Amino acid sequence: MHSVRVIARRTLTRFVESLKGQKGQRAVKAALDAWFHEVQRARWRNSAEVKRSYATASIVSADRVVFNIKGNDYRLVTAIDYVRQIVFIKWIETHADYDRIDARTVQHGD
Repeated sequence: MHSVRVIARRTLTRFVESLKGQKGQRAVKAALDAWFHEVQRARWRNSAEVKRSYATASIVSADRVVFNIKGNDYRLVTAIDYVRQIVFIKWIETHADYDRIDARTVQHGD
C-alpha cells in the first residue's frame, strides 16, 4: 500500500524557517513534522474519516480541511484528493491570520 503524498512539504519547511528566532519555532516544527508523518500513514476515503483521526479538524468543503497545529496557534489549510490519496498544502499561518482568509479558496502565496 502506498503512503499518502503531501504536496508540498517544502511549504511547511519554509514556514518553519520564517519563524526563525521566534519563541516556539521548535514546537511548531515538531507539531508539523508529527502531522506530516501521521498524514502520510493515513488512508482517508472521505472527510468523516479525517474527522475520526483529527476531531479538531474543520471540514470546510468536499475537499478542504483545516487542521489545528500546535494547540490551535496555527491553522493549516489543505485540499485532499481522497481518490488519489494526495494532501495538498494550501496555506499555513497563525490563527489570527486565518480569520482574515477564505479557507475554501485560499492558495499558497495568497
